[in-house]
Amino acid sequence: MTFADMLAKVKTAAAKKDVSDKGFLAVQVNITGDDPGVFYVEVKDGKVNVEPYEYNDRSCAVTMSLADFDKLIEGKLDPVAAFTLGKLKVDGDIGKALEFSKLLK
Repeated sequence: MTFADMLAKVKTAAAKKDVSDKGFLAVQVNITGDDPGVFYVEVKDGKVNVEPYEYNDRSCAVTMSLADFDKLIEGKLDPVAAFTLGKLKVDGDIGKALEFSKLLK
C-alpha cells in the first residue's frame, strides 16, 4: 500500500462516519517509512474532512509507519498497545488522540 492509497482509504472511510454528535477535533497524521506523507483529519460542524496537508492549529499529531497505521484503522492494532510499544507517537493532547482512535473504528 502506498501513502496515496492510504489517504484514499481514510477519505472513503471518513465519508461514511456519522460525527453529528462529535465536537471539534483536528489530528495531523504523520506517516513514516519508505513512502512517507502527512494528512489531517478534521471533525467540524458535523462533518469529517481529510486533506493531504499539515494542520497547524491541531489538537494533536500522531506519527507511525504506513503498515502500522493500516493495522490501526483495520482494527488489528490497539492504539494503546501501539503507543506503549512505541509504534505510535503522540505530540499534543493524548485524550484527543484516543478520541481520534475511537473515530477510526
